[in-house]
Amino acid sequence: MSAEGLDTLSGLIAEHADVQEQLSDPAVHSDQVKARELGKRFAQLGPIVAAARQLEQTREDLTAARELAEEDAAFAEEATALAESIAEQEQKLRTMLLPRDPNDDKDIIMEIKAGEGGEESALFAGDLLRMYQRYAERNRWKFEMIDSTLSDLGGYKDVSIAIKMRGQAEDGAGIWQRLKHEGGVHRVQRVPVTESQGRIHTSAAGVLVYPEAEEVDIEINQNDLRIDVYRSSGPGGQSVNTTDSAVRITHEPTGIVVSCQNEKSQLQNKESAMRILRARLLADAQEKANAEASDMRKNQVRTVDRSERVRTYNFPENRISDHRSGFKAYNLDVVLDGELDPVVDSLIEMETAELLKGAAQ
Repeated sequence: MSAEGLDTLSGLIAEHADVQEQLSDPAVHSDQVKARELGKRFAQLGPIVAAARQLEQTREDLTAARELAEEDAAFAEEATALAESIAEQEQKLRTMLLPRDPNDDKDIIMEIKAGEGGEESALFAGDLLRMYQRYAERNRWKFEMIDSTLSDLGGYKDVSIAIKMRGQAEDGAGIWQRLKHEGGVHRVQRVPVTESQGRIHTSAAGVLVYPEAEEVDIEINQNDLRIDVYRSSGPGGQSVNTTDSAVRITHEPTGIVVSCQNEKSQLQNKESAMRILRARLLADAQEKANAEASDMRKNQVRTVDRSERVRTYNFPENRISDHRSGFKAYNLDVVLDGELDPVVDSLIEMETAELLKGAAQ
């Protein structure tokens, strides 16, 4: 490990000890926000410190094995195995010390939008919605429908959801770390229910993923907002409610527009719209603030164009292909039932490899 890496590691070990000491002070827990942040940081640093201690112990074991091997050749094999283990542990630690995405510990807001393909695209958007819901259930995450617009055949023209962690992960990671790469155009190839000739059609749905922003993360000037209310509508444009409960919020400085109509109360719809607006504004601010966030946003869909696809779902072949990581499998039915981990892992591994390559340059 480089001298720079050792300095970074020493600093993190010292920070871990400092955070642990602060958490042992009862006075800290009178400030729940501070206590929660310290607990989150302690969970993030814990695996790094444990890996560093394990590496140190393995190095001590190697020294002892080499000394014993001078007197007993039987220890030579153990020394070789320990040397190989040290190389693996050092690589693991290098990976853990890579620059961390500041949003990795956040929950997410996701928007799924039907694109090219009409009703078939809306039905596929519904399939994606169920896939993410099942994935959340498998991970015991909280899944929340924020707003949706149904299509005539029961699909979704667009839908907004929130996925939240229940409690705190052992390593301090959040849902953003797992699902941030889902943003982009998702293409489907299958025979639509509306197709009478049995021909395979291609359509697409777009997915946008945002780290959910707390009120402290982004400050919104109420004078920058234009709020309109209207009567909510369902498939075919028919009125759902008899009162003007739907809310449309326009953030005039950026032109971002958010609409919510699912709740019966105008106040509830406004609160839901503000959650989505905060998330969009946070992503927009981070995009402008640094190149890394900009690269992240460029990977997400702006127009649901099939040529910008990130993933293809081929029903006739039961195949799923991710065009960024190169992942391919013939268990599409299982993936759509929420078994997303292999696909997600391939994208995280791709991101890690790119970061390691950048760190080596």
